[in-house]
Amino acid sequence: MQTLHRSRANRVLAGIFGGLGETYRLDANILRIIFVLVALTIGVVPLLILYFVAWLLIPEGGPVTLM
Repeated sequence: MQTLHRSRANRVLAGIFGGLGETYRLDANILRIIFVLVALTIGVVPLLILYFVAWLLIPEGGPVTLM
């Protein structure tokens, strides 16, 4: 089982959604779209706070390996 980490290869800002996608085998772009839709529904500020807390708590993944 993989541990949750921030992606070094699949990142836009901090690699949170890339890491979630790699860990749970989901498309990171779908997670990003869901995040934006939920932010527009309940408000941007609470989700941005949650995102930055995740940025601080979730460790960055290992080195990027190029094939």
